[in-house]
Amino acid sequence: MLLAWFGAILIGLALGMLGSGGSILTVPILVYLVGEPDKLAIAESLAIVGLIALVGALPYAIRGLIDWRNVLFFGLPGMAGTYLGAYFSQWVPGVWQLGLFAVVMLLAAYMMFRPPRLEVSPQKRSYIKIILDGLAVGVLTGLVGVGGGFLIVPALVLLGGLPMHLAVGTSLLVVAMKSASGFYKYLHLLPAQGYTVHWDIVLIFAALGIVGSLLGGRLAASIPQLTLRRGFAGFLVVMGVFILWQNLPRVLHG
Repeated sequence: MLLAWFGAILIGLALGMLGSGGSILTVPILVYLVGEPDKLAIAESLAIVGLIALVGALPYAIRGLIDWRNVLFFGLPGMAGTYLGAYFSQWVPGVWQLGLFAVVMLLAAYMMFRPPRLEVSPQKRSYIKIILDGLAVGVLTGLVGVGGGFLIVPALVLLGGLPMHLAVGTSLLVVAMKSASGFYKYLHLLPAQGYTVHWDIVLIFAALGIVGSLLGGRLAASIPQLTLRRGFAGFLVVMGVFILWQNLPRVLHG
């Protein structure tokens, strides 16, 4: 279990260093290190990620670095989408959820390998398109249990027209909102599937993740962001391929 606690700190470190991406580690750590069933791990990951993101968003809110208009137009549809994704999950086998999760990991790795182009002058899209983007990312969050920060930050910058410092704070609050919505729905679905949330694991992981995020924020200042992003992307590729390799036989013979 010590390895699992180290993994919880690693989740926070990644969030603190990159502003996103750490939540994508939560599900595989819960499944492969703690031994949680796939559906339970996805539900618990939403609670863990939501708590870490909420605490992380507080300093940004105090400093006025949250764009409340985008919280409204991106975050609220994201909550609705996450609720729907969690609702649909009851008809999706856990092995398929993990397979989709692995694909999302590889997508995240691809986006992190690419040179960042967020400094390019953004072109604002209509609020209808931003709402639809929030809804789509939310459905994905509810299905596979990732906060989606690696998708939300670029979306807020490139589609919502936010500067980077505002996008990170806004993203953390949106992740917390979406995670709360999805976890609320899972609380109603899990008992019918024979699962009970392990609150001790959720709270310990969240506490260690918060500590890790504070450490990560300090370390990020001394390590080039491009090096961090590409190193983390390489790790995501390894994990994504491993999860696909573990679950592909189950999908083919399921």
